[in-house]
Amino acid sequence: MKCSPLFWPIQFKNGVIYVLDETLLPQKLTYIKAKNYQEACNAIRQMKTRAVGQVLLVMYTFLLLIKQGKQKDLAKVAQAINATRPTLSFKFLTDMVLGWAESNAPLEKCILGFLEGLKFSRVKQAEEASKLIKDGDCILTHCNVSGLMPLIGEFCRKQGKKVSFFATETRPYMQGARLTAWELKRGGFNVTLITDGMIAAVMSSGKVNKVIVGADHLAQNGDIANKIGTYGIAVLARHFNLPFYVLCPPASGLKSGKDIKIEIRPDKEMLEYQGLRLAPKGVKGYYPAFDVTPNNLITKHVYMEIKR
Repeated sequence: MKCSPLFWPIQFKNGVIYVLDETLLPQKLTYIKAKNYQEACNAIRQMKTRAVGQVLLVMYTFLLLIKQGKQKDLAKVAQAINATRPTLSFKFLTDMVLGWAESNAPLEKCILGFLEGLKFSRVKQAEEASKLIKDGDCILTHCNVSGLMPLIGEFCRKQGKKVSFFATETRPYMQGARLTAWELKRGGFNVTLITDGMIAAVMSSGKVNKVIVGADHLAQNGDIANKIGTYGIAVLARHFNLPFYVLCPPASGLKSGKDIKIEIRPDKEMLEYQGLRLAPKGVKGYYPAFDVTPNNLITKHVYMEIKR
């Protein structure tokens, strides 16, 4: 099965972590190096990688620590990772690694086994999502789900179903335009880009008939946190009677979406783009990176199972 580079954007070779710099896509397909946990944490904080890339980077950072003979620093590194981005549930991962260490399990073997299981689970998740799609469907998606959308399309092809996509730009970070549209086009799929403000018009005209989005956080009650704008899309999908599907990570320990801490990114990321000022000087910006979509607006959760 052909996969996007975003499906597995982190590599570990010869004691160095190579991180696909997603901030440079689609202009450049470039990998940056992380040689210690501080550089890895910076890559997460600066969104050089995101979504599944950050999960991979966390696990490879612990693997790097083992290779460097610094296993005594596991707790310190776990604390540094947990402090990088508040909305993402890294504690699930760091607690898992610390638990393995405390039980004297073979840590390297456990990490590599987890990563192999994660790869299998992601492929399975894409396959399950493809079963929700009919021949001729046009899917609206928002932000980026790290290679899963073109993989879903590949499974549809295998099943003899033709599928097309509408991708939002996903402001303010433009991950839909830069990443999703790029990887879908690269995979040979029909993809149309729209601004975030066009969603109601596109739905009302019947141009799309399903919505599939990702989730960065899943609460125990089924509420999800995803890229800002997802909540509004769910409300519109309910209004136009369109199914709203969510590709979910494992649930965290939080009871509901109200308990999810929303990350407020620097307003510069919205007021500027690649060094170009988009708004007049003196204008302030407000940039919550995520919003919470309640469970009652979600047609179906497509879960990714991760075994400890």
